[in-house]
Amino acid sequence: MVNIWHRLVIKASPEQVYKALSTQEGLAGWWTPDTVAKPEIGSIARFAFDDYAKEMKVVVLEPSKQVKWECLKAVDEWIGTTITFDLEPHNLGTTLFFHHDGWKVYSPTYAVCTYDWAIFLRSLKRLCQTGKGQPYPDQSKFE
Repeated sequence: MVNIWHRLVIKASPEQVYKALSTQEGLAGWWTPDTVAKPEIGSIARFAFDDYAKEMKVVVLEPSKQVKWECLKAVDEWIGTTITFDLEPHNLGTTLFFHHDGWKVYSPTYAVCTYDWAIFLRSLKRLCQTGKGQPYPDQSKFE
């Protein structure tokens, strides 16, 4: 299996980062404003990007420690993959270990997603540190 992994330090508490990863308001603030999500295990979170949407089943919610999703609807290569956000306390705030696991092969879609996740994780970091992320469609704009 092929996986995408990222690690970053966010100058915010694990509680703050967890909220940004588990609530509709938080997710809309860094990934896409067109988000429908509830912080409930078994719920289906929907993330729309214009005329395209992804759906994730929430499989783990461990406050201030972990959020994990299983992809139910997206491009074919995402279906059945898992996306995990592990949080650990850090002297500056929180260390986030991100993984998008279960890709079958390296592919052009994999390469694009690796880059895009880094951009969106930067948006998450900005949201947690400043109160304003850069969700879709503004994630790639430079200041």
